[in-house]
Amino acid sequence: MNDTNKDMYRMLQEHLDSMPVGFPATESGVEIRILKHLFTPEEAEIALKLKFQPEPLKRVFKRFKKSGISSKELEQKLDDMYFKGLINRGINTAGDAEEKYYAIAPLAIGIYEYQLGRLTKDFYTDHEQYVDEAFIHEYNSTGIPQLRVIPIEETIEHEQKITSYDDMRNLIENIGEPIAVAECICRQAKNLMGEPCKKTKLVESCFTFRNAAKSYLEKGIAREITKEETLDLLRKAEEDGLVLQPGNSLRPMNICTCCGCCCGILTHQKKIPEPAQFFATNYYAEVDEDSCIGCGTCEERCNMDAIHIEDAIAHVDLTRCIGCGVCVPTCTSDAMKLIKKDEETLPPRNTLATYMAIMDKKAELARATKNGS
Repeated sequence: MNDTNKDMYRMLQEHLDSMPVGFPATESGVEIRILKHLFTPEEAEIALKLKFQPEPLKRVFKRFKKSGISSKELEQKLDDMYFKGLINRGINTAGDAEEKYYAIAPLAIGIYEYQLGRLTKDFYTDHEQYVDEAFIHEYNSTGIPQLRVIPIEETIEHEQKITSYDDMRNLIENIGEPIAVAECICRQAKNLMGEPCKKTKLVESCFTFRNAAKSYLEKGIAREITKEETLDLLRKAEEDGLVLQPGNSLRPMNICTCCGCCCGILTHQKKIPEPAQFFATNYYAEVDEDSCIGCGTCEERCNMDAIHIEDAIAHVDLTRCIGCGVCVPTCTSDAMKLIKKDEETLPPRNTLATYMAIMDKKAELARATKNGS
């Protein structure tokens, strides 16, 4: 590859790094290998001209006029990139008129998840190295996560008021349609590497809603389901001990059902001391030591290594507990309870508001660093 192409990938890395959840460089250069797995040089050049917020084709085309490409050719190339899972696309319709909008996609949640069904061992190995080297630190840098934790409904004591955005049934009833379910990209990757999930045999366990669902459906990587099917699958995920993580907003575009052996977020957060601080959650687990018999079921089910048995009593490490409630329903002595935090965390209004909050926080931190130096 010539120097021009090398520069193209570096420019794309820097462009992606300007997104709310960025794509920082590493000493190893693994981030460039990831881009080469995904983008041809031409696709990298095209992606450089896309912004984070969707823009209509005619506006995007203005940046290509000197290239000699026609609007129709550009549209075809952008559509091809969209179906390869490299960028985002939306379609607005008014009567018979149709207008396409295009935007850059972040690595996660975005490009990585869009590789469902086309993962390779080499790409996944590089991706895991990159998350460890740089991405998990980028994900945590502002303290505003892309996902939040919703507790299992049956784990909430009756006297505790559960707010609507922490109520899974209420969320699904008002989420908007279509609803689509897809295979979990994380479990698919682990299967590819010969490390099947230890928690669940659920294959379809990742949910998308509204425009995100339309995108997954038109790419052929998900199927449409009803609200009732959605709730049934979520109940099965709860029974299997999975953590319910919707997007961190009042109206999320997705819900992940996560385990501590496969999930890209949980597995990497677990490696960090005191990871609970990086999760948006309103609950924590607490043990009634007088009732606990030390059976160890809660320790086995915990996805964050937050529980250990000592002197025949379960102990919860609150620096690791994310308040998912997985430990509560199977407690053989009803000793484990989920307690609501004194200070409640309200999710942003929608997904865009989440990303804007992340960008604002990054700018604030950058100013503080500059002033400090």
